[in-house]
Amino acid sequence: MIIDTNQKEKPQIDYPTQWGYKLIGKDEEALITCIKEIMGEKEHLFAVGNRSKTGKFISFNATCIVENEDERYRIFAHFESHEAVEMVI
Repeated sequence: MIIDTNQKEKPQIDYPTQWGYKLIGKDEEALITCIKEIMGEKEHLFAVGNRSKTGKFISFNATCIVENEDERYRIFAHFESHEAVEMVI
């Protein structure tokens, strides 16, 4: 039997759980607006993360409780497609 050690198993996540998203963009106010739009009425927290050395980029950490994997991916996809977001992790 050959075992592929490069193959990663999907981690077991118990829902509901608190989940964090790191958003990177160029405009601080636009990122704040983005987080508020996407989270809507959902209870959430967000805080400034880091700024790049040149000041061109800023990151925010946004957290909320996700009820299931679909919701977690849906929020990620909304952030990823928002014009204010350069990258979401």
